[in-house]
Amino acid sequence: MAEVKISAEVRSEFGKGAARRTRRASKVPAVIYGHGADPVHVTLPGHDLMMALKTANALISLDIEGRKELVIPKAVQRNALKGDIEHVDLLAVKRGEKVTVEVAVHTEGDLAPGANLLENVLNTLTVEAEATHIPESVTVSVAGLDAGDSILAKNVPLPSGTTLVTDEDAVVIQVLAAQAEEPAAEEAEAAEGAEG
Repeated sequence: MAEVKISAEVRSEFGKGAARRTRRASKVPAVIYGHGADPVHVTLPGHDLMMALKTANALISLDIEGRKELVIPKAVQRNALKGDIEHVDLLAVKRGEKVTVEVAVHTEGDLAPGANLLENVLNTLTVEAEATHIPESVTVSVAGLDAGDSILAKNVPLPSGTTLVTDEDAVVIQVLAAQAEEPAAEEAEAAEGAEG
């Protein structure tokens, strides 16, 4: 995963008023946590941060007034109406350090012939990976699966160096049989017969 470089400024003003002024300047207030250090309050350029967060579990290299810090997003607060980023919590990481993150589960392939429904029971898996090698997502093949089949977390292929944290027997994907609907004409005939 490529690092995204963003410049940050240390924040000295706090509270709602200061946060509003920061957002009006197209910047986002953020807090960096981790490694037992005191939280560091910073301001990030809004557009750069938005572009970085388009990638799940983005690895961000912050330049905090000349000091370098490697971080990953932990919590992102967005405006409920506009979707703008209002605040972000960042976790400081080191190269080679293992971190626990959520990765999206994607499916590929076609189910067995027939009207079956695919249900994603879990849309993400919790995994542990090296901070600089976090997978963006994992892909599961559903080719040939039939009604009643399921895929457990332990059956999801993970990239090397990534270990599963989610319960290995948790159902990730299951295939359901589609409910057969009676044709409308048969229902109408049954209703007429009942009236007569």
